[in-house]
Parts: sequence; structure tokens; C-alpha cells
Amino acid sequence: MKTVKEHAKRPRRASLGRSDAVWGYLFILPAIILFLIFTAYPLISAFTISFQKYRPMGSEFVGLQNFKGTFDSSLFWKAIWNTVVYTVGSVPVSLIISFSLATLMSPLRRWAQTFFKAAYYLPVLASGVTLSIVWLWIFNPLEGGLANRLLAMFGMETQNWLGTSKTAMLSLLIMTWLGNHGKNIIIYSAAILGIDNSLFEAADIEGASYWTKVWRIIIPLLKPTTLFLLVTGIIASFQVFQTAYLMTGGGPNNATTTIGFLIFRNAFTYFDYGAACAQALILTAIIVALTAVQFKWLGSDVEY
Repeated sequence: MKTVKEHAKRPRRASLGRSDAVWGYLFILPAIILFLIFTAYPLISAFTISFQKYRPMGSEFVGLQNFKGTFDSSLFWKAIWNTVVYTVGSVPVSLIISFSLATLMSPLRRWAQTFFKAAYYLPVLASGVTLSIVWLWIFNPLEGGLANRLLAMFGMETQNWLGTSKTAMLSLLIMTWLGNHGKNIIIYSAAILGIDNSLFEAADIEGASYWTKVWRIIIPLLKPTTLFLLVTGIIASFQVFQTAYLMTGGGPNNATTTIGFLIFRNAFTYFDYGAACAQALILTAIIVALTAVQFKWLGSDVEY
């Protein structure tokens, strides 16, 4: 009799499982629709347009001509070089600054940590346009610019920070070095709080100094966090657009034209959508390759 009841209940449980699955798919349906509209469709369209001479009223298939024109363009390679310089100059320094500040905050009281985290994260919440206006004032080549005032105080020659090829990229790097570390500091601070306190207690018993604990405990255990921030930082820096657009407009003499800004200019200034899509796909391939290399060579001894 018991076996008959069990068999009678099985179809009902199976039907309930299918109902749960249907409701589950209904709940994630909005996210799937948004992904298809704003991610999958633009990606497929970009791939298609990259092989065309795009026109609103009818496009012409040109094969690999857009890719060939991109690789033959000296401006494209200059934009790649500028992007690499910006990435190499900004990402490692940003990680070092963020890690150092998070480490220095870790021994503080909880309220003090909260205060400094909020203070460093505040620029992340500010509008990029607002921050750019502030930095345009700082780099003002006239006497009112804060940067030139500081140079004049030490008897140094003032600079036309954003107006010459010699200092334009350096100005963007300084802007990156002195701000926008809030997200990395929050992540590093959370990772430090996640380290087992018994490790620090054992180090104290052994008489280890603060810097020894940082070098022997914190740095090794934060390798997964550092790898994550390194990968995401390089991806973001290779797509940098807003800084170059608002601060220098890619100039002077294309000294700050990054690959992201070049794609924008080709698409929305020259309306060469085929070349812009081809360059966007090339940028995607570069980012994927760099990410794979980082995980292979830097993630081999990382335990998650």
C-alpha cells in the first residue's frame, strides 16, 4: 500500500518541479531580455557592420576592407600606443596606492575606517563632468591654475599641462593617480578584514613587525583580490574614453587619443560606422587576449 502511494505522488512532485522551473524562468526573463537587447544584439550588429560600408538607407558589403584600413592607419597604432601607455602608467600605480591606503587603514578603529572609506569613495559617486571641470581648473596654464601655482612656489617653470604633447598624457595620469581609488580601497579593505585573525596573533607571538605581517601574511593572501583588480583595471583602462574626451579632446596632436576615443570619433564625428565597429572588435580581441594571459601567468599560484 505504501508503494502505491509513493507512485501516486511522483507525478505530482514532477509537475510541481516543472511549475517552479517556469516561474524561475519568468523571474529571470526581464534580465535575459535586457541582455539580448543591449548586449547580444549590439555585439552581433557590430560584427555585421564591420564588414560593411554602412549607410542608413542601404549598406555595401566590403569584406575585410575596414579591418585592412584600420591596420594600415598610423593613427590607429598611435591610439593603441597611447592606450598602452595610459594602462601601464595608471593601473599598477592605482593598485599600489589602493593597497597601501587599505593596509594603513586596517589597524584603525572601525569608525575611523568607515570615515576614510567614505572619503576616498566619494569621488567615485561624483559626475565625471564635474571632476573634469575641477581638473581643468587645476591644470589651467594661466596663473590661476593650482598645478602651476605649486610649481611657482618651488621656483619651477610653469607648464601648459593639457596644451602640449609633452605633458598632456602625464596630466591624465596625474588625474588618475590622485583620485578614483575608492572602489579598490573598499575591495582591499574587505579582503583584509576576511583574513583569519589567528594568523596575526601568531605573528605577534613570534615578534613580527607590522611590515613583516604585511609582507608575509596580507600580500600573499590578497593575491586573488589583486588579480581581480588587475584584470578589471586593465579592461577599464583599455576602454578609457571619458577622460580623454572631456580633458583634451584627444589632443594635442592626438597625444591623448586612446582607442576608445578613436572609435567614438570614427562613429559619431565621421560617421564611419564600419571602421568604428572593426576597431571595436579588434579592441575586444586585445582585451580577451590580455585577460587570458593574466589568468594563465598570474593566476597559476592563486588559490580561490
